[in-house]
Amino acid sequence: MTNALLRILVIDPNSERAAILEDGLREAGYENVTVVRSTDNLLRTVVDADPEVVFLDLECPGPEALEQAFRVSRCVPRPMALFVDQSDASMIEAAVEAGVGAYVVDGLRKERIRSVLDTAVSRFRVFRRMSDELERTRQALDERKVVERAKGILMKARGIEESEAYDALRKAAMNENRRVAEVAQSVVTAARLLG
Repeated sequence: MTNALLRILVIDPNSERAAILEDGLREAGYENVTVVRSTDNLLRTVVDADPEVVFLDLECPGPEALEQAFRVSRCVPRPMALFVDQSDASMIEAAVEAGVGAYVVDGLRKERIRSVLDTAVSRFRVFRRMSDELERTRQALDERKVVERAKGILMKARGIEESEAYDALRKAAMNENRRVAEVAQSVVTAARLLG
């Protein structure tokens, strides 16, 4: 997607600071920039605007404002750059855990906007890839547990060896055009109902 088409939402109650962000983005070639001056109900604002990138300037954020920002980052995953005037280690850690891609302390300069955006997008992509990989790993582990449970049920019910139980699951999966884990789940569910 070209810079001109990237939908960017700038949320900043300070009109001077918002102008710096907007000018920096436009000078970097980003034309589709929406500026919102209110930080009230951030989640609703982001959902309604449906941006591809969020720039949020909180100046001196209180705990409530930070929690709103982190809620946005968790609920509406988008590359996010968060600008604050001051910070501490716990705020930075919370921002990183919430998925904020760029956490900029006292660094609002027009010349840096492009690199901040690039950093936020890059870190978001890395975070998403890691999250997706973790989810796939969890799912594979859960499926493996179900298959093991189903094999145990078949071994006990039929008096067969583990390899024969797995072969039975695999054959049923092929005959029904389903995955082994799906057939295993059916076996476990049926055993629960009959047991």
